[in-house]
Amino acid sequence: MPALLRPALTVLSVACLLSAASLASFDAAFAQAKQQSAPAQQPVPAQEQAPALKQIALTDKQLDGVLAAQKDMDAITEKLPQNTAPDQKVIAKLEEVAKKHGFASYDDYNNVVDNISLVIGGFDPATKKYVGPEAVIKAQIAEIQADKKMPAKDKKEALDELNQALKTPAPQIENKGNIDLVGKYYDKLVAALGDEEN
Repeated sequence: MPALLRPALTVLSVACLLSAASLASFDAAFAQAKQQSAPAQQPVPAQEQAPALKQIALTDKQLDGVLAAQKDMDAITEKLPQNTAPDQKVIAKLEEVAKKHGFASYDDYNNVVDNISLVIGGFDPATKKYVGPEAVIKAQIAEIQADKKMPAKDKKEALDELNQALKTPAPQIENKGNIDLVGKYYDKLVAALGDEEN
């Protein structure tokens, strides 16, 4: 999957937060491709094409499945051009990988990844403790403001993105047990899911 961040923005938790956005845009393209391949039906309103995150209680088995599938998923998605819908052949490969790693479908896999990303976005990368996404974003803003080496243009763009993220808060985590579970797998998840952003 094409990187969303410039090299100057290597703050890992920014990558984690934006990874959810990256997945959401890929999911929208995936949903659009599925819709285009479906028989002609009534047009689907835009708000129905990108539904809100369906929060679930995560399990060890799901997190193990995501970690095991990530290398195969990356091999498929990194070859895709940015902002294009995947074709049926790519969709079939993604479905196959998801099922191979214990998911009912690629949509099921994506829902688990989105739930993981929602939780990871609230972890302080330094302490590896959950502090909430707002606190993480504020810490990142302070870190970028203090960075004397970052080019002014990159700094402005990063601060604009982070300030925009503060204006659109992440949903509250409904399944509080997900925080402890993601914390248990934190290092592995960041390594697996964060790679595509670095």
